[in-house]
Amino acid sequence: MHTREIKIILTSFVVLILIGAFLLLLPISHRGVLSIVDALFTSTSAVCVTGLIVKNTPVDFTPFGQAIILLLIQIGGIGYMTAVTFMAVMLRQKLGHRDRMLLKESLNYPGIEGLVRFLKIVMTSILIIELFGAIILALRFWEDMPLGKSLWFGFFHSVSAFNNAGFSLFSDNLMRYSSDIVVNITIPFLVIVGGIGYIVVVEVYGLHKQKILRISTHTKIVLSSYIILIILGMILLLSLEWENAFASMEWWHKILASWFASVNYRTAGFNSVDFSTLSDANLFFGTFFMMTGGGPGGTAGGIKVTAVALAVLGMWYTLRGDSKVHIFGRSISTYQVNKAFSIILISSVYVVLSTVILSEIEKLPFLRMLFEVCSAFGTVGLSTGNGDVLSYSALFSDAGKINIMILMLMGRVGVFAFTVFIIGKAVESRIKYAEGRIIL
Repeated sequence: MHTREIKIILTSFVVLILIGAFLLLLPISHRGVLSIVDALFTSTSAVCVTGLIVKNTPVDFTPFGQAIILLLIQIGGIGYMTAVTFMAVMLRQKLGHRDRMLLKESLNYPGIEGLVRFLKIVMTSILIIELFGAIILALRFWEDMPLGKSLWFGFFHSVSAFNNAGFSLFSDNLMRYSSDIVVNITIPFLVIVGGIGYIVVVEVYGLHKQKILRISTHTKIVLSSYIILIILGMILLLSLEWENAFASMEWWHKILASWFASVNYRTAGFNSVDFSTLSDANLFFGTFFMMTGGGPGGTAGGIKVTAVALAVLGMWYTLRGDSKVHIFGRSISTYQVNKAFSIILISSVYVVLSTVILSEIEKLPFLRMLFEVCSAFGTVGLSTGNGDVLSYSALFSDAGKINIMILMLMGRVGVFAFTVFIIGKAVESRIKYAEGRIIL
């Protein structure tokens, strides 16, 4: 991981956010009053595919403004450098070594060989999947609105879901469709496919088409982690909310609502239930799910499921007295395990510090602020709300909103990359010291 490439990628996100905020401030983009901070917050939330809102998207933004938000979601989801590089490839421009290194970092691709071919497959897959989702959602929305409007709503929600953004053109997000089978299957499908990472999607497709004989250890870890986290999230939601937030629902509706919420903990941010009605216990457990995030190299943010999985494996084998970590018949290097622990520790420090700062600035209930902080850091977008249709962040001062914006950017770029950018990468020393023994 090179500091120069990280700096360029981080700068590209900041520039995109500033351009997006400028476009949203244009009179043609919004209705009523839109402050600079709120424009920056909306642009950051879109570019970092989070979904936290301080303005009502369908009410406070015009169709042109909504289109700007959707464009920011799409570019932010695939990555600005990825989008620019793909345009260069389509124009048959030759990529230099530096361009390939930037693309490698942007996509979290393991090497340079086959990178351009991988990029073409990724972009084609994104187009097909988003179009597929848009058609299904448009047909469903057509039952409730005119055809032209349903096409726009279907396309918007498909792009927002695949990019794990959570922005919606319904003021109540998707709560009106909490019992709808089509919406509760299509949206989670798009969220999962977009969040597991492009490498996983390409490998699974290649295995299905018998172009590869086996999937990598990375893909196995991501898929198994997703399954475990979604099931665990459903169990917690059902056990804690059966007679609470889900009390008025039929049993099948409760299962559907818990499925939808658990999937969206994976950094998506759509909600079919009012999260302000959830118990404190569920809000607390939700912070862990949101911080975990999704898979590397996709549209998800947060710590990433691979880092959490390696940390759990490292802890398990350490408790067993085994210094060698292995899974699925493959050994895991000590450096990767240590990096996973480092990411979790650094992330926890950022989240705790941000929550403490917000607590001092805003003087609001601590648990709800912690939930909002974890939602921003994980680029999730779920929120306990401001008492209306906006996120809890709408209650924050400008300083509090800036705090949340920094967390969203950090979660999207990656906490390890963000920290390396701040402190710089250490130069490997050729000096080897005698081993010291520490009592733990």
